[in-house]
Amino acid sequence: MTELAPGPADLSGIVKAYDVRGVAGSELTVEVARALGAAVIDHLGEDAIIVAHDMRISSPQLASAFAEGAVLRGAVVAFSGLSSTDQLYCASGMHRAAGAMFTASHNPAPDNGIKLCRSGARPISRSTGLAEIQARAEAYLDAGEIPAVPGGRREELDTLEEYLATVLALVPVPAGRPLRVVVDAANAMAGHTVPPLAERLDGIEIIGLFLELDGTFPNHEANPLDPANLRDLQAAVLAEGADLGLAFDGDADRCFVVDETGRAVPASAITALIAEREIARARAAGEDRPAVVANLVSSRHVEETVVAAGGRRVRSQVGHSLIKALMAQENAVFGGEHSAHYYFRDFFFADSGMLAALHVLAALRESDGPASALVARHDPYAASGEINSSVADPAASREAVRAHVQAAAEAEGRRLEIDELDGMTVTSWEDAAPPEERWWFSLRSSNTEPLLRLNVEAACERTMERVRDELLAVIRGDGADAPRPVNAGADPGTGAADPGTGGAEPTAGVAPRIGGAGSGSGSGSADAELATAGREVPIPPADAADVPASSGPASAEPVAPAARQDSSTVGTMDGSGIDIPAWVRERIVCPSCHGTLLDAPGALRCADCGRSYGVEDGIPVLIPQD
Repeated sequence: MTELAPGPADLSGIVKAYDVRGVAGSELTVEVARALGAAVIDHLGEDAIIVAHDMRISSPQLASAFAEGAVLRGAVVAFSGLSSTDQLYCASGMHRAAGAMFTASHNPAPDNGIKLCRSGARPISRSTGLAEIQARAEAYLDAGEIPAVPGGRREELDTLEEYLATVLALVPVPAGRPLRVVVDAANAMAGHTVPPLAERLDGIEIIGLFLELDGTFPNHEANPLDPANLRDLQAAVLAEGADLGLAFDGDADRCFVVDETGRAVPASAITALIAEREIARARAAGEDRPAVVANLVSSRHVEETVVAAGGRRVRSQVGHSLIKALMAQENAVFGGEHSAHYYFRDFFFADSGMLAALHVLAALRESDGPASALVARHDPYAASGEINSSVADPAASREAVRAHVQAAAEAEGRRLEIDELDGMTVTSWEDAAPPEERWWFSLRSSNTEPLLRLNVEAACERTMERVRDELLAVIRGDGADAPRPVNAGADPGTGAADPGTGGAEPTAGVAPRIGGAGSGSGSGSADAELATAGREVPIPPADAADVPASSGPASAEPVAPAARQDSSTVGTMDGSGIDIPAWVRERIVCPSCHGTLLDAPGALRCADCGRSYGVEDGIPVLIPQD
């Protein structure tokens, strides 16, 4: 019998909708982890569980405490140590055992958490077990002890080799032209899985950024959803003349892609690319109309691609466990989220950043052109990214938006489609209509905070900006006092212009003009906060766009971390030819969207919108050409 600190326990602050997440040592303690380990075994009724952890400072101790609690309740614990989350899912599927992964994914260094699954990597959410596990753990904490059940023991299990063999068997990369690929592991778990995988990829040179495991994240947070965390990768891709860049989040279950120009590729474009490939493979095996699940925030182009490839698209709510369950229900071959989670039927319906990366590498190998050409056809529309608004009453704000768009449609004689799966999705998209009248948006509430999440997509940039700004004005009042927005969201690389550059805020009391032809760009000044799937992270400082990206290594050994460049040394740049003082170089930004300017041969290229600016006699000519 193990004694715990007695007292009333309340774990509601750390047991979330889909996982456990909190500050290690104060919220998620050793005692709490031990109680959760016991509670998981009680709830699941399974006699075996695989326990793994990431590289965070607190992870080994918390994972060991969880294992102790599970052993006390009679379980055989296979302790696999360092692991990526998809490595743990692979082990759960192959060994038909439950799994517990200690990680806080992309969260800051002080945090930690637990991702749980049943045998076969089947997800556990609050509605399918987390609530009961919480209650059982609280009872153990309140009682101050965990009664022992005979038969429990801990064993060691190495799962890396079987994981690598599995992913390479599922997505083999064909022989072909040599490729140079920069991988930014952010000192997180991709540094554990990518180097041994690289040894098995013939003709592909992996140039490593921050591959050393370090739970303090000394270079940048392992959150590629924040564009600031992609800047080292973008700069290194350009400096190395690489064919591709890949960034992984903290537990490596998500992968983000940067093309050879340094542009971040939207997650929806990767969803479409992989969906096309998985549908083709399933149809070649005799499957009729394979299903692909994509959440309702994914680009319209995803469904267009799925249908054109001979599949059927299934819309889902946003949420890890919801998508997995729907994929199993539909026997879907693939699933994708706007947050860069990619799910695979043959990988136990689980998500894997590595499988997504291998798909991109294989597709690039099979093509004749650069990565930018490969993904261009899958990124035809303008998207806002996900924008959060803090509101006193989300339901009332959503109804105000509904009334506004319905009044606008009635005034203009247009037809709207409105559905209420996971909030409200409004579509005004007639194929016969001119491009400036084709748009749709999704407006969803946060599960945990008084926030509304807005995603807008349109056939052209100006329409997207106009609809976005008008909706934000309705959501937030007249928007007159709102600060300049941060151009950030869950689908990085959309190229959407900064809502705060130019134009006027939509005026309260003026007749609604959403979607109507002839309007100006209407760029407003409402603040767009950066969001991640399921958890909000701090907004970058107002001058974040002015912080220069490291130019990356001039050359690097394969699979070796690259050091940051000290910005104080920036003067003449070999690539762009700029010859200006370092303090000036640090402050110049894209005049079109305020994005970060990266050095390219004879020019500067915006990392956000992709525009290029020439350099004359060492001076950048920052004049937009469109």
